[in-house]
Amino acid sequence: MLWVLLASCGKETQKFSDIPFIRYEGFEQLINLQGKDSIGIMRLYFTDGDGDLGLSPSDTLPPYNPGSLFYYNFIIDYFEKQNGTFVKVVVAPPIPGADTITNNSRIPRLVPQGRNRSLEGTLLMELFTNNPLSAFDTIKYRAYIIDRALNKSNVIETPELVIRK
Repeated sequence: MLWVLLASCGKETQKFSDIPFIRYEGFEQLINLQGKDSIGIMRLYFTDGDGDLGLSPSDTLPPYNPGSLFYYNFIIDYFEKQNGTFVKVVVAPPIPGADTITNNSRIPRLVPQGRNRSLEGTLLMELFTNNPLSAFDTIKYRAYIIDRALNKSNVIETPELVIRK
């Protein structure tokens, strides 16, 4: 689940690059009833100078069509520390032939107000942290966002996160 909090929108004195920018702000682990980590909330600060961030549910024609590189505009890769080295993990569902399970998401269309189209705010992404198919307890995430002009932001990476299994 994704939440977007707009800290400010359309400030007359603020100007950001038209290429989106993100900054890692933190990660909060949520513990389930059994005392184990299950879900985490990743917090990212973002800016976009021309305000073309986000997709509407109806944005499904190329290049935003399902299965394309740009269907998702919030790309999140999951890594596990396996034998001392971080390895990108792609989890396949139990149904043969089905798509892989992804943390990627679609940021909803944000509409800036006023003459300055700049956007600035916070993205909160809810992520499953405890992979039941894995014995490894140290993970991290790598993420970036893409605007409607297909500009890719910088890439951020979380610190190592140790999971209570």
